[in-house]
Amino acid sequence: MIPISDESQKGFFPYVNYLLIAANIAVYFFIQPSNIEAIGTFFNQFGLIPSQITQSPLEMSGYVKIITSMFVHGGLGHLAGNMLYLWIFGDNIEYAIGHKRYLIFYLMVGVGAAVLQVATNPNSTIPMVGASGAISGVLGAYLLKYPKNKVSILFFFIIIIRIVKIKAVYVLLFWLLFQLYNGYIHMIPSTESGVAWFAHIGGFAAGFILVKLFEIYPKYK
Repeated sequence: MIPISDESQKGFFPYVNYLLIAANIAVYFFIQPSNIEAIGTFFNQFGLIPSQITQSPLEMSGYVKIITSMFVHGGLGHLAGNMLYLWIFGDNIEYAIGHKRYLIFYLMVGVGAAVLQVATNPNSTIPMVGASGAISGVLGAYLLKYPKNKVSILFFFIIIIRIVKIKAVYVLLFWLLFQLYNGYIHMIPSTESGVAWFAHIGGFAAGFILVKLFEIYPKYK
């Protein structure tokens, strides 16, 4: 099940959302190293490491990595999946709260995602990278603001491919339940995952809560 489009606001140009997408793509293709040995060092330099914050809370570099980690991705598939969700859902949130506030909102929900991930796995030494925490915040905001919007979903069933339109509330609640289930399952030490499930949950909750605080009128400001 892959979302491919939604109901967007006609005549509105979400340039901040496009700039965020462009920044993520630029980091991946022009800044991140491609060889395996160098990429590990790069992730350690720019990825969020929970233990670095919990064990050295006065060291500012650990907090800076909360922001830098949002623009680093583990692979092309990781990047493509995140940017697809941001492309589909981000423009409407930018429309709802305004260009400048959308950028602040995006970064704040990314921080919210990081906070829950660190809180639930404080001793982890594995770098957390990717925009999914911040994008989860966008999804949380979308659920509150546009639950009745129709989202076009690409369904795969064996070899049958079908596009159907589903209300956003069902798509996003299914997504949230999937994150909650996996977060619960992977709390068991023997089933730890490389996916930061609680970052997704934290970002989603932050977006759902904060979007009303950021909402302004008129919408084009």
